[in-house]
Amino acid sequence: MVFKRLLGALGVGGPTVDTVLSTPAVYPGGTVHGQVNLVGGERDAEINGVTLCLAARVEVEYGDEEGHTTKEFARVQVCGPLRLAAGERLAVPFAFPVPWETPLTAIGGHHLSGMVLGVRTDVDIAGQLDRGDTDPLAVEPLPVQQRVLEALSALGFHFHRADLEAGRIHGTSQTLPFYQEIEYKAAAQFARRCNEVELSFVTGPHRVEVVMEFDKRGVFGGDSVRTFVLDHAAGQQDLTGTVDGWIRGALGH
Repeated sequence: MVFKRLLGALGVGGPTVDTVLSTPAVYPGGTVHGQVNLVGGERDAEINGVTLCLAARVEVEYGDEEGHTTKEFARVQVCGPLRLAAGERLAVPFAFPVPWETPLTAIGGHHLSGMVLGVRTDVDIAGQLDRGDTDPLAVEPLPVQQRVLEALSALGFHFHRADLEAGRIHGTSQTLPFYQEIEYKAAAQFARRCNEVELSFVTGPHRVEVVMEFDKRGVFGGDSVRTFVLDHAAGQQDLTGTVDGWIRGALGH
């Protein structure tokens, strides 16, 4: 464990904090478990509360330029006011619900290139907010999402990169202020009509909206966006034929 010293209003010799995630990976709609470990410093400290938040790096546009910012998208208070005595050790367990729309950061245990997401610990100490380090969180796909990803792979599409874009996907039930794009290079059988496919999931407790943006080649004309809906039971099926039909319909095969 790596403890971070809280400076805030107490300066050198203040308490330290370390957040330990006992859940190695989580699914959208799941729960992160762990504990926040506090160790008192050289003197007593008044802590007004400890809050955890999910935060992610999101791409934003500034006029004609692009940059990145950190956006919070979920918060939970793990404890209220307490007095931490000098040298006292305190462990605060937590269960942090993860939103259904939480973007994926790993597939099959492999990190998705371009994704930066984790749990940050904020401690309000003596009236000053001390924002701690962010602990990386692995978010694996739900079964229905996994089946869509497996279908693209089976059809010959190749993962390129993933990122988070600020904004909304028109016509979906999206609630977060950003969405994930998982980019794939087109499979050989579609390469004449399409350069790449950008995949987004808008997931809820009962269904998932699968948004696919096709970067069409030359005379076939610009970008085309299609949204398809699956319920979670589809996670028990092979979706290769279904996804193949979606793509062929979108590209006019």
